[in-house]
Amino acid sequence: MLKFEHKDLLGMKQLSREEIELILDTAVPMKDVINRDIKKVPTLRGKAMVTVFYENSTRTRTSFEIAGKYLSADTVNLAVSTSSVQKGESLRDTIKTIEVMGFDLMVVRHSMSGTPHYIGRNTSMRVINAGDGTNEHPTQALLDMFSIREKKGTLEGLKVALIGDILHSRVARSNIYGLSKFGCDIRVVGPSTLIPPDIEKLGVKSYYNLDQAIDGVDVINVLRIQRERQQTGLFPSLDEYANLYMLTPDKLKRANDDVMVLHPGPMNRGVEISSALADSTMAVINQQVTNGVAVRMALLFLMMGGSRDEITY
Repeated sequence: MLKFEHKDLLGMKQLSREEIELILDTAVPMKDVINRDIKKVPTLRGKAMVTVFYENSTRTRTSFEIAGKYLSADTVNLAVSTSSVQKGESLRDTIKTIEVMGFDLMVVRHSMSGTPHYIGRNTSMRVINAGDGTNEHPTQALLDMFSIREKKGTLEGLKVALIGDILHSRVARSNIYGLSKFGCDIRVVGPSTLIPPDIEKLGVKSYYNLDQAIDGVDVINVLRIQRERQQTGLFPSLDEYANLYMLTPDKLKRANDDVMVLHPGPMNRGVEISSALADSTMAVINQQVTNGVAVRMALLFLMMGGSRDEITY
């Protein structure tokens, strides 16, 4: 039986296809737990995890915390804004302080790319990357892949389009690394200023025209336009972006009839996606949130609990 052999989960780039399948397969019974009336199993009783978010988050932080609680792990959130970090404590000292409290696993988000890798090298705790700068967001990619496989029945050879701010998107990078291991035809589309010039080295096709990019695709992942970066002038205005790249039900006519639409959230309705589409049956945005809890439960179990054949609830 394949086990998750890595000490840390730092990115999709490090995972093999078999390891991704192990995580997704393990998430299936975890989702059953979420759908129960009593959402609690004793699997990780006696284990302790801490979430440390140096950037704002609603979905990722909350889903990790509830995932730990559903599995009976002791779960603590370190509020960085009110911690000793604000007094000038170094990252290394923060890590050591948390470690000596006896935590088994740390979930960390940081604005600087590579920070979880640094933490992993400097602690005996297991580390999960919950987003580092513009590098990776592996658990988002895993829940996206779980959602796709759940609806499509497979990940193999699908045509997938990623729309929006590819340049700054850690979600895009993790999805590319993950989906490419399943032979997917991956396309990225957006303004030329938001498409990395070397992105095709990752085996994807880049487009600047939305209609061309989504022609015949099976899956569309709409990325958030990061309003906080708009001041850098990467495109003229949000209105112009919406006119050229906002996904609507009408534009979906170019895609396959059974196309599914994902969005990592939070959504800018009327900018990258229309409300009509976001609330339609083609979008699985709410399902992604539920699946995110299941996937994170699977990871916590595999990293602190054991192999999938030990699931006995």
